[in-house]
Amino acid sequence: MGVVIPLEENKNKQASIQPLVDLTKPGMERVNQLILSKAGSNVQMIPEVANHLISSGGKRLRPMLTLASAALFDYKGDGDVKLATSVEFMHTATLLHDDVVDESDLRRGKSTARMIWGNQASVLVGDFLLGQAFRMMVEVGSLEALDVLSAAASVIAEGEVLQLSVAKNMETTEDDYLSVIRAKTAALFAAAAEVGPIIAGADKAGRNALKSYGMNLGLAFQLVDDALDYGGKAVDLGKNVGDDFREGKITLPVILAYRRGTKEEREFWRDAIEQGQNDDARLEKALGLITKYGALNDTIARALHYGTIARDALAPLPETEWKSALMDVIDFCIARVN
Repeated sequence: MGVVIPLEENKNKQASIQPLVDLTKPGMERVNQLILSKAGSNVQMIPEVANHLISSGGKRLRPMLTLASAALFDYKGDGDVKLATSVEFMHTATLLHDDVVDESDLRRGKSTARMIWGNQASVLVGDFLLGQAFRMMVEVGSLEALDVLSAAASVIAEGEVLQLSVAKNMETTEDDYLSVIRAKTAALFAAAAEVGPIIAGADKAGRNALKSYGMNLGLAFQLVDDALDYGGKAVDLGKNVGDDFREGKITLPVILAYRRGTKEEREFWRDAIEQGQNDDARLEKALGLITKYGALNDTIARALHYGTIARDALAPLPETEWKSALMDVIDFCIARVN
């Protein structure tokens, strides 16, 4: 079943992350070298598991945000590279832990680490990467940056637990869902963007602008991800369309379709999500209900809303190529549903 989602804001502009990729290329080459160095260990399984996920084709958007946000305030030094690597290690550790909690078989089209090495190895290697991340933060020598990233680590863990508490519960509200993605996804985007101006010595206004940008970009990014699971293509997702449905995940398209449905339709959702009755035929019905109640379009509308807040957060800053590239990222994240 195809789903067409109109994106009026982007019709005259080809959204691209390429300007950010080009600008951060020298820094990201150093980040990638540091990733390989810090993922190394005399314990053979550690680099095997870490490199399996690190080399699996992610865009590494979060560390690019750290490099760009530092450059936006004319940072000179190597602390941005160490913090960007720390951010990527925190993200990778979260993915390793996520796949265990969610019992996921695929990540970006490849078998998850837990499917190859087991749950224990995935969790422990994730812990190793977190440890390495904090060592690099300490090396940078900024207590403020350390505070921001360590707070984000705590919030991410809280988000994981909160997600567990609402898992497969169709009475989950949109506010509950937003609390989960704010903690699990947006908090790291916010921290990644905020530590740049911190080490660059920016004032409070500049720091807050990048924090708000990152937080709202992260919310938009996750909303689009959740819409793509019901309206995207497997080749774009790195997983099969409908995987969230099969895993019983409560995402906004499901919440909206459930709450707007009839009594019989709500019963279908309870059977599918709470009782695990989620075969291909039921997936087709779920897609039909999501389309019937405009749940995908409304999910994207919320993403556009948060994208606008992210854009407004940067608006007062001077016009530079770095600011322009960060603005482009907002359009790129949302335009993935095209």
